[in-house]
Amino acid sequence: MRTQPRLSLPLALAAFGIMHSQPMRGQDARNDQFYFPGSFNWAMLKNYPEAARLFNAFDYGHAILYEKLYTGPNAPVAELEAQQFDYITTDLLIRPPRFAVAEEVIEPNYARLAWKAKLMFDWAHTLHRQVYDVYADERLSEQAKDSLVEVLTDYYLSNRNLAFSTSPKSMQLMDGQEFSQVFRQRYPKMNGLIWAYHWLQVGLYEPLIAGKTPAEKKAGVKAVLARFWSMVEDPPNRFPKVMPMTAAVAPEFSRRHPRAAVIFDNLHMMHDIISDVLASTKVPRDRKRAVIYQQLAEFQRSDQNTMTMDDWRNMGTMMGGVGVMGGPALGILLDPPTVRASAPEMEGMPGMDRGAPVHHADTMSGMGAGGDTVHKRELRGMADSAGGGAPAMDMGRDMSGMAMKMPGDSATQAHMRLMMEMHARMMADPVIHRRMMSDTIMQRLMEGMMASMPAGAVGGMMSKPGATDSVAAGHDHHPSAAPVGPKPRRPPAKKAKPATTDSM
Repeated sequence: MRTQPRLSLPLALAAFGIMHSQPMRGQDARNDQFYFPGSFNWAMLKNYPEAARLFNAFDYGHAILYEKLYTGPNAPVAELEAQQFDYITTDLLIRPPRFAVAEEVIEPNYARLAWKAKLMFDWAHTLHRQVYDVYADERLSEQAKDSLVEVLTDYYLSNRNLAFSTSPKSMQLMDGQEFSQVFRQRYPKMNGLIWAYHWLQVGLYEPLIAGKTPAEKKAGVKAVLARFWSMVEDPPNRFPKVMPMTAAVAPEFSRRHPRAAVIFDNLHMMHDIISDVLASTKVPRDRKRAVIYQQLAEFQRSDQNTMTMDDWRNMGTMMGGVGVMGGPALGILLDPPTVRASAPEMEGMPGMDRGAPVHHADTMSGMGAGGDTVHKRELRGMADSAGGGAPAMDMGRDMSGMAMKMPGDSATQAHMRLMMEMHARMMADPVIHRRMMSDTIMQRLMEGMMASMPAGAVGGMMSKPGATDSVAAGHDHHPSAAPVGPKPRRPPAKKAKPATTDSM
C-alpha cells in the first residue's frame, strides 16, 4: 500500500505562509513600522516628564471616547460628559500613566472596526513625539534639530499606507458633511477636552524652539502647561471654541516645518470626523467602517478638497482668531473666549462653499471703565485661579483716574497710564504672571517700573487686600530662588472611578 508523501515542517510552514500572505477580505493588515532610531528618542520624557506623560493620558481619552461612541450609541450622554470626563480631568490627567497605553485594550471593538484608523493615528502620534524628542535634546544644535525634524517628516511620509497628506485639507470635510458637528453639539465638554489636547500637542513646540537655554525652555513648557490646566479647571468655558490650528497656536514651528504642521492639522481634523461618524445617526452602524475608511482615503490624497498654503496660514484668523482656539502657546491672550463664544461662520472660507453655517465667535473686548462685565468677570476668574498672593488687577476699579496722581505733562501721564493698564491686564492672566515671576530679569524691570510710580498707583495695580508680593515690596530675588506664585491649581481627585478603567 502506497503512502502519501508528507511535507516536512519547513515546507508546511512555507505553504501556510503562502496561503495567508494576504489578509482575508474585510480584514486589516496588522503590520507596523518602527519609529526612526536615534539617540534623541525619549529626551522629552527625560527632560519634561510632566508634559510627556500627559500624552499617555491623552491616548486613553481618545481610545475610550471611540469605544463608548461605537459600543453605546444609545448610552446616556452623561456616561461620557460626566463619568468619563470627570475621571479623566480629576484623576487620570493628575496622575497620568508612566508608560504608553495600549489603545487596542481600551478600544477593542473600535480597533476591530477601524484598525487602519488606529494605525494612522499611532503613526502620526509617533511623529509628534519624535519631534518633541528632537527639540528636547540639548546635545543637538538648533540647525541640527531643524534638519532632523525634516528627516523625521520624510521618514513618516515613507509609509504611504498610513501617512496623512502634507496638503492642507478643506475645512468642509470636518464641518460640512452630513454627519458633521454632531459630536461637539452632543458632547461639548468631551469635545472641548479633545481640542484642549490638540492645543497642547502643537503648543508645546513653541517654548522648546523659542527658549535659548534649558532654563528658558523649562519655564516656557511650564507656562504652556499652566494654560492647559487653566482650560481644564473651568470646563467648558475656557476650552477652545474651534479646532486649534497649528499655524495660529504654534506659528514659529509652522514656519520652520510646514509639512509637519499640516500633517498634524489633518490628523486633528480626522479625529473630529471619526467622532462625528460614530456619534451620528445619519451614518448607519453597518456603514460606519466604510465611511471612516472613505474619510481616511480622502485625507491621504493631495489632489482634491485642499486649500492653498496661504489660506491654511490665514485660516486661524478666518475662524475667529487664535483667542477662540485656546490662545497662542507663547505671548499674551488679550481676548480670551467667553462662555458665549461659539464656532465661527464658515461660509466664504476656502473650501467651505457648502454645509450648514456656524455662528461667529462672540469674543469680547474693551477693558476700560464700563467695558463688558462678562469679559471682566472671566479675567478676574483667571486671576483668582492663581491662588492667594498672586498679583491681580481689580477689574471693578476705574483706572482712568490714576493719571491725575501722576507727575509730568499730559502726554507723560497718558503714557504711564497706558503702561499701567497693560501691566495690570498681563498680570491678571495666571500664565503670564507665573512666567514673569519666574524670570529674574523681568522681576528687576518690574521693580524699577513700580519704584518710579506714585505709591497710590502701585497699590491700585496689585492684588486684593491682604495679599503680599515681594516685587511690590521691593525685595530682592536671588536667581536660584523658587519661582514666586502658586502652581497650577488642579482639580481634586475623586474616589469614584469608572469600571471601564480596570485595564489601567
